[in-house]
Amino acid sequence: MAGDLSRTGGSPEVRASHADRDRVVDVLRVAAGDGRLTLEELDERLEAALSARTVGELAVLTADLPDGSGGTGVEAQEVVRIEQEGSSTRRGDGWVVPRRLEIRSAWGEVTLDFTDAVITEDRLDIDLDMRACSLKLLTRPGVVVDTGGLVTNYSQIKARGAAEAPVVLRVRITGEINYGQIVVRPPRRGFGRRRPKG
Repeated sequence: MAGDLSRTGGSPEVRASHADRDRVVDVLRVAAGDGRLTLEELDERLEAALSARTVGELAVLTADLPDGSGGTGVEAQEVVRIEQEGSSTRRGDGWVVPRRLEIRSAWGEVTLDFTDAVITEDRLDIDLDMRACSLKLLTRPGVVVDTGGLVTNYSQIKARGAAEAPVVLRVRITGEINYGQIVVRPPRRGFGRRRPKG
């Protein structure tokens, strides 16, 4: 049997736990961030990992990949800056979440999609300076967003949490937004997912 069963905790016939699946999902996302998997391969393997019943099925999915815990190259940047005016920016499809994100934006939209993001730290600080803009955060289970330190002037915050899960990332938003809105929600069900052929 190919694959490293130590990642998933034992004999190939043993039933996989949620924690086993989560570990393999993390290895796959790190591999995609390294460029070892295409987005199509990542999509297929994530789907297989989330529906796997045994640790043997999970091990096959990472057999040709290095262990994500071994320091294989994905490291969060200390600070990432997004500066724009009159345009839109999106982070998604395996982006590596930094430790700090500084957003300066006017007359546009910024979307941060955490659905398939590579999360290597347990906290992200976002510092906003936005005017007539919207910030959208597409969350997944385990991503918690705190807007308590944000100053809002003629702006609104619409927040809908993802399903309950152990916290993997705390997003703390501070700074100021004027004449804009912040939307926090899970991705729409089925949005952007390809149905298997058959």
